[in-house]
Amino acid sequence: MFKFLTHRPLWVNILTGIILAIAIFALFLLSLNWLTGHGKAATVPSVAGKSYEEAKVLLKKAGFDVEIQDSVYVDTMRPLSVIRQIPDADEVVKSNRTVFLIISRAIPPEMEMPNLVGYSFRNAEMVLKNMDLKIGDTTFKPDFAKNAVLEQWYNGALITAGTKIRKGSTISLVLGDGVGKREFAVPIITGMTFSEAKALLEGAGLGIGAIVTDVNVTDTLNAYIYKQNPERFDDDKRLLRIRSGQLMDVWLQTDKPVKDSTVKESSELLPL
Repeated sequence: MFKFLTHRPLWVNILTGIILAIAIFALFLLSLNWLTGHGKAATVPSVAGKSYEEAKVLLKKAGFDVEIQDSVYVDTMRPLSVIRQIPDADEVVKSNRTVFLIISRAIPPEMEMPNLVGYSFRNAEMVLKNMDLKIGDTTFKPDFAKNAVLEQWYNGALITAGTKIRKGSTISLVLGDGVGKREFAVPIITGMTFSEAKALLEGAGLGIGAIVTDVNVTDTLNAYIYKQNPERFDDDKRLLRIRSGQLMDVWLQTDKPVKDSTVKESSELLPL
């Protein structure tokens, strides 16, 4: 081989090399069209809104490869439907190019339920919307905080903050209606435990206001009420009345106070 190169003049070898390089370069240029598909173009069909299977068939029929780039949750889209395509519809691109699809998730992702209790309805609505949750029924119950969220419900049951829930779920809210229109005699809760009085008041649409405890009280729920405000009667022994949504202040001690036998039980006089 080396003899073949060396028995000829140098300029012949150089010329031969140049001609060979030009031939290889020309062959490369001529094959570019075939390698790159130059001149073969196609229009990308629109597949947005179609199911993934429909989109795949349509794109492959048009001569494109298909690949899922991402999946996201959109509550207004059918599961596994095309949200976006890359390249966009009606773009003219080379044949055999891959069209990437972003599709809607088949199963909504999980998230933690926020704590909406105490929020105004408007703020709760914004929080739910930002977290891709829906507002269901809104009901009202007597409470001094008008339009404030008192309870949050999911599937017919109370749901606590931090509970796992899927995006797109419907949350129902219980709101306060402000001071109610129902008016009745002030109940007597003196002598009851705090837990008993709390249940009685909540059933009547009343709430607990200030809680004053003696220094030796360690268990508030089982402590006894020895004083209440407002009282049932004023200084002239006239019956006092209260409205739904108002609050009662209580004073607590560990020992049960002596019952006044001349006063009727509150349950006899409180319309529930």
